[in-house]
Amino acid sequence: MKLNKQDILKALESISAPGEGQNMVESGAIKNVVTFADEVIVDITINNPSLQAKKKTEVDIMKTIHDLVYEKAKITVNVKVEAATAKSKNEIKGKAIPGIQNIIAVASGKGGVGKSTVTSNLAVTLAKMGFKVGVLDADIYGPSVPIMFQVENEKPLAVNIDGKSKMKPIESYGVKILSIGFFTKPDQAVVWRGPMAAKALNQMIFDAHWGELDFMLIDLPPGTGDIHLSIMQSLPITGAVVVSTPQNVALSDAKKGVAMFQQASINVPVLGIIENMAYFTPEELPNNKYYIFGKEGAKHLAEDLKVPFLGDIPLVQSIREAGDVGRPAALQTATPLEEAFEKLTQNVVQEVVNRNTALPPTEAIKITTMAGCSAVKK
Repeated sequence: MKLNKQDILKALESISAPGEGQNMVESGAIKNVVTFADEVIVDITINNPSLQAKKKTEVDIMKTIHDLVYEKAKITVNVKVEAATAKSKNEIKGKAIPGIQNIIAVASGKGGVGKSTVTSNLAVTLAKMGFKVGVLDADIYGPSVPIMFQVENEKPLAVNIDGKSKMKPIESYGVKILSIGFFTKPDQAVVWRGPMAAKALNQMIFDAHWGELDFMLIDLPPGTGDIHLSIMQSLPITGAVVVSTPQNVALSDAKKGVAMFQQASINVPVLGIIENMAYFTPEELPNNKYYIFGKEGAKHLAEDLKVPFLGDIPLVQSIREAGDVGRPAALQTATPLEEAFEKLTQNVVQEVVNRNTALPPTEAIKITTMAGCSAVKK
């Protein structure tokens, strides 16, 4: 049998080199393929110097060609190790995802301000408006989105897309969802260093079949840290939304969150600030407002930082109850909460339109390590 180079390359698209998120062909690991009748020579470069990685690469290539192309092929695999130069171990290759129009990062300076609740309700409201929506739960150490969509017991299935195996996001209320929570037990703590977290995010981003989306919402962890840099390095973020409660402690951290996105080396447009738990309204006194955490603190912060104020959400018992039972409060019809989330979502959409009209597409940032210190640059 005479082997064909294109058949070999197509077969190798089904496997990836150790430590790489993309397949061997897309990642550029395959340097050359030469065929002679029933013989094939594959030259590949990998970044992992271990003997185990080199052997696994060789075995995977030989098995794939035998299984998918010709079982009696005579195969020679030349594995070369090339150390990564000037790259952080946590780096995820930045590129756009075909079919996804806008990627919105939802962040908070500190935990406990309702960031995931806001993300979930924004998502379902966008879906109600007719948009195609996905949520990536990037809060690796505290994933809560599966609970809020009542899909915590679901497991993503594998689907074959153009000959490649991809994860199929779980869908609930018209929203596509992926979260590390789907792959861990409810009582299991995720104790990972940065590189492992980055690899998990890489798989959920690039090894998933998201399909066509108008909006992907990324629920970031609290604070300003390693996961944030990995996400912004991974994807060209359209814009960021910062969630805060009105009290000074939260506002101080929210200010840092805005500053992170506005750094010249990161330069992700801040679409605005959302004030959550703006006031308390008891069920028996629906017209009363009690400003438990202070009044309009996030609104004043937005004015001081010269970024849009997107709206406020009250502290209402039904929002908590809705999240606990896995049915976001914005799904309730003809209620003040539905109206509040609709107004908030309309403001977010308008700011995305304004941003896309006035500014060029955001680039994914690059992270390098220089003299033992991390440096972030475009």
